[in-house]
Amino acid sequence: MLRPLVIAFLFLITAFPFLYMLMLSVRDIQELILEPGSLWPRDFTLDTYVDVLTRQGFLIFLRNSAIVAVASVAVTLLISIPGAYAVARLRFFGRRQVHFLFLAVYLFPAIVLAIPLFVLLTMLGLRGSLVGLILVYIAQTVPVTVYMLRNYFETVPRSVEEAAAIDGCTRLSTIWRVVLPLSKPALMATGLYAFMIAWNEFLFALLFLVERRESWTVSLGLSQLAGSIEIPTTVLMAGSVVLTLPIVIVFFASERLLTQGLTAGAEKG
Repeated sequence: MLRPLVIAFLFLITAFPFLYMLMLSVRDIQELILEPGSLWPRDFTLDTYVDVLTRQGFLIFLRNSAIVAVASVAVTLLISIPGAYAVARLRFFGRRQVHFLFLAVYLFPAIVLAIPLFVLLTMLGLRGSLVGLILVYIAQTVPVTVYMLRNYFETVPRSVEEAAAIDGCTRLSTIWRVVLPLSKPALMATGLYAFMIAWNEFLFALLFLVERRESWTVSLGLSQLAGSIEIPTTVLMAGSVVLTLPIVIVFFASERLLTQGLTAGAEKG
């Protein structure tokens, strides 16, 4: 009897902030001023979303974030798949050291890397461009995606790959025709991880794009709304919903594969 109650309680405390944000985003600012403690609005309005998407420029920010996130995921997987397969299957000198060196990247906080990356992208002429930001995100996500995919690739039976080799498949065709179809859950989990980082990240977006408003991402645009005293709370909440909703939709659409991918490679007994 306690199990459904605990699940309901945890769901309530998790979903309530998002529900409250959603309710604020569809309220009229005058109603909010008169009844600040009311949760359910008397009249629903979508003017706040029109304001956010048009006047505040969030349509452009959404496009920029989509470009950055999709490109980061695509290139990250393109690099991580052969890298993770090599660490999982091939034997070479320093294999274990390379494997742990990938995770050593996360020993350094992002703020430590901010100044060197700022100088480097300035010298390369990529500061203020989405290309430079994509390169930074790829460098952030490749190490951990290699680690995640390597654990999954090791669970793929070697006999399946050997059978493909007997049928005449090369190493690359074995990866494409055998390993990747069996690794869809892991690919979904790592892809969603990279997507969430690229969509929500703020520090590097602020550092590299703040000078060019037309290149801003959604997180950077939302921070500018939060820092302005002229923006109503309802408009700010609408911007927060615009930032959060794509991640929620992607997560629930891929929840089944995501769960399988996150538990893959764990010890089973």
